[in-house]
Amino acid sequence: MPEADSRPWERIAELTEVGDREALESAVAELPQGEAARVVSRLPAEDQTQLLKLLDPELAADLIEQIPEVQAAALIEQLPPEEAAPILHEMPSDEQADLIGALPEPEAQALLAEMEPEEASDARRLASYLPDVAGGLMVTEYLCYPTSSQVADVLGDMREHSHLYSKYDVQYAYVVSNGRPTGVLNLRDLLLAPGRQAVAELMIRNPLTVADDAPLDELADFFDSHAFFGVPVVDRSGKLAGVVRRQDVEEALAARSGADYLKSQGIVGGEELRTMPLLTRSRRRLSWLSINVLLNVVAASVIALYQETLQSVIALAVFLPIISDMSGCSGNQAVAVSMRELTLGVIKPVDALRVWSKEVSVGLLNGLALGLLIAAAALAWKGSVYLGMVVGAALALNTLVAVSIGGTVPLLLRRMGVDPALASGPVLTTVTDMCGFFLLLSFATAMLPSLSGL
Repeated sequence: MPEADSRPWERIAELTEVGDREALESAVAELPQGEAARVVSRLPAEDQTQLLKLLDPELAADLIEQIPEVQAAALIEQLPPEEAAPILHEMPSDEQADLIGALPEPEAQALLAEMEPEEASDARRLASYLPDVAGGLMVTEYLCYPTSSQVADVLGDMREHSHLYSKYDVQYAYVVSNGRPTGVLNLRDLLLAPGRQAVAELMIRNPLTVADDAPLDELADFFDSHAFFGVPVVDRSGKLAGVVRRQDVEEALAARSGADYLKSQGIVGGEELRTMPLLTRSRRRLSWLSINVLLNVVAASVIALYQETLQSVIALAVFLPIISDMSGCSGNQAVAVSMRELTLGVIKPVDALRVWSKEVSVGLLNGLALGLLIAAAALAWKGSVYLGMVVGAALALNTLVAVSIGGTVPLLLRRMGVDPALASGPVLTTVTDMCGFFLLLSFATAMLPSLSGL
């Protein structure tokens, strides 16, 4: 493969700079699947904006849909509203709402003012929902017909509006009475049915629905239990409001998992791309790192209290990071399980005592096993039973502390209204380090006569 093919952003940057619209659209259309986000990220900021201006709105919309939402919103924000509106017009309603919801309020209102009134009204309605409920995930592009329709009426409508419906992700058509869903039409059955047959005779009656405020986990459970491509969404009055597609639920679950992971690693806001402004990225990271510096100073102060013990038993310095790291690993396992169970709705903050009792059982077994392992390592290294007893007991007890904290802190933080994905890690690390250092050094101090010289 030629070198140029492995660096497609160079070709696109060149075409963007010279303004060759036809060649640029051809180059973008030929990008391999999944390559668009990388290409756009490698372009200078001014070229990214100019690229969208040069592309046909439909092709620009396809490009926007392939890049991360935070990056897409930043690009749309840079465009004049009259140039951004045609691009959003080519996008599905749920993605329109997501982008508008990610924009600052003044820019969002200016963009909505440039959109067609009905389209803008739909976007406002969808943007009013939380992003992780059915209303925030649903699309408003679906086929819907009254119960009085015949098969010929439905097929005629599909042919007449084929240019519009071709953009829909259509698997079913819905039958409604007074706005409420009463049946579902399988498109295959519809095509094979006699033209004069009433759709009420052909439809699958009493379709399953979900409420517009159904949370993401409830939607995930629904699609786990039913092999549907989508499910109709109803509002409080029972009227059809939209359709949630299986693929959108799967994407939302993946996005939430990714955001939770970033938060757990100290990325404030749960989202960061290297295309973001340098100062923004630095500020977000430092807001977490600076707190951790202070917490680590507090943990390290325990060591300062036992300087004489460390000077007398240098071998202890080798085991301090081991006990800290192993206890942290045990605690993080407990955090992960609590976060997962909170997400699934299996536990709530009021279950903290029950969670703690379950973690204590695991902590006792794992602490004993890990304590014996590290004690054996200390014995093999220094030949000292006393050193093995000190490090083994410290790790065993600190493992118990770590799983207790790891299991319960996410619940307590949730009760306090603090994001457990972001705050659990620093709390766990600080407490387990302090306890681990204290246990090891205090045990060693108590047995100092038997350890001196090691």
